[in-house]
Amino acid sequence: MSEVRGIVRIGDTDLEGSKAVAYALARIKGIGLSSAFAICRRLGIDPFAPLGSLSEEQVSKLDWAVRNLHEIAPAWFLNRRRDPFSGRDLHLIGSDLILAAKNDIDLMKKLRSWKGMRHAAGLKVRGQRTVTTGRFGPTAGVTKKKEGAGGGGKQ
Repeated sequence: MSEVRGIVRIGDTDLEGSKAVAYALARIKGIGLSSAFAICRRLGIDPFAPLGSLSEEQVSKLDWAVRNLHEIAPAWFLNRRRDPFSGRDLHLIGSDLILAAKNDIDLMKKLRSWKGMRHAAGLKVRGQRTVTTGRFGPTAGVTKKKEGAGGGGKQ
């Protein structure tokens, strides 16, 4: 058996060679455990074998599969379906995923949609309550009214 490599580079990410293949692949941004196990199953690679013990050919197959998951997986499995710019089903990883999310938020701000306005103001976007959570800045503390300062009490 060949020596186990300490670091393996897949999808522009350095991965630990001592970890199991599926768990090492899950360290790539955009690839979760489900995707990692599906890739291993599709390529016929043992998901629990150490990543560093794989041959160069297997590593290159893994790299290709991670970069081209949209070609081997069904559309419902992908993380960017019907991309607004290309119209294709894609699966983005790493810096491409981060950049696409940033571009989506910038587009919402430019269109001045409700979500874009919430992003621009730094408020919660997905309908969460904001009365008691998400406080920051000078309004972070809760202040009680002084006892004699307001009308409305018993006289």
